[in-house]
Amino acid sequence: MMGKKLLILLLMTVLSSPFISNASEADTTQTTTNNSEVAVKEGIKKYINHHLEDSYDFSIWHAMGFEFPLPIILIDEGLHVFSSSKFHHGESVAESNGKYYTIYHSKIYRTDAEGTITIDETTHHPTQVKPLNFSITKNVTSIFIFSLIIFLLFRSFAKSYEKGPIPNKIGRFLEPLVIFVRDEIARPNIGEKHYRRYMGYLLTVFFFIWFLNLAGMTPLGIGVTNNIAVTFCLAIITFLITQFTSNKSYWGHIFWMPGVPVPMKIILAPIELLGVFIKPFALMIRLFANMTAGHVVMMSLIGLLYVFTNWFARGAFLGLTLFLSILELLVAFLQAYIFTMLTALYFGGAVAEHDDH
Repeated sequence: MMGKKLLILLLMTVLSSPFISNASEADTTQTTTNNSEVAVKEGIKKYINHHLEDSYDFSIWHAMGFEFPLPIILIDEGLHVFSSSKFHHGESVAESNGKYYTIYHSKIYRTDAEGTITIDETTHHPTQVKPLNFSITKNVTSIFIFSLIIFLLFRSFAKSYEKGPIPNKIGRFLEPLVIFVRDEIARPNIGEKHYRRYMGYLLTVFFFIWFLNLAGMTPLGIGVTNNIAVTFCLAIITFLITQFTSNKSYWGHIFWMPGVPVPMKIILAPIELLGVFIKPFALMIRLFANMTAGHVVMMSLIGLLYVFTNWFARGAFLGLTLFLSILELLVAFLQAYIFTMLTALYFGGAVAEHDDH
């Protein structure tokens, strides 16, 4: 009886050993797959963050090595100018006039020859000296390039009218847009009397934002309008033009509103003054947040194509990505239109002539 039980137990062990082995291999394969998926997701997240950040070199096609170094300009007990190629993509230390510098979280710090970075436990920031940085980054280079393109386009557009009332090929594309900005944005919001004063700036802002939004959708990885420093500068320029071209009626309606009881004037004046600074802040955040969100969504959907192994799921996300890419073309134009329209509204409020009784 005991012999039969041992024989059955031995037989069950032999028969079940392949399944136990397969289960063990399956667990190992599952663990490897999970680790691979985690690595892919971390790689996608890192690439998205890298795409959104500014850089000290201009990468056209990172995988093929098409990268152009840009000039690093630092003021640190003197002027330091050298090429960003010395950093070797942020992995080494650059030497200039006896001082050493390294890149940490997209910022340049003075360090030792080994590139040591010490983090303060309280502030969680590096304790190293951060020099004044006037480097020509990728975003700055993109601004220079597209500003030159816009200048050449409109120069050719303006010269084409010297030959007759019908513009050239480029002008036939630009003329409807110029008329659109004039008749749909400037005139209704500023008024017939003053709109011509602001047309140059409105056209510049509209085409500048629109062209850079379109460039952000290309594989070049240009993310100028999703950089809050750029949107901040655009908002500051709008704010300064609004304040320095405003009339007495504008300031009168802020500090001493006509037709309002005196106690209410005292209460409303600080609120109106606060609104003067909130308006450019809203301009800055709206453009920055919308463009950043658009880039994150698009790159996240592209990243999902590498996460899913099911071909049906990949096809579905590919179709969704293509659809949203077409929609993003509309968003690129819409954000330029909204920024220009709100700017025109602020200008209109600054030069409006009120008939107070």
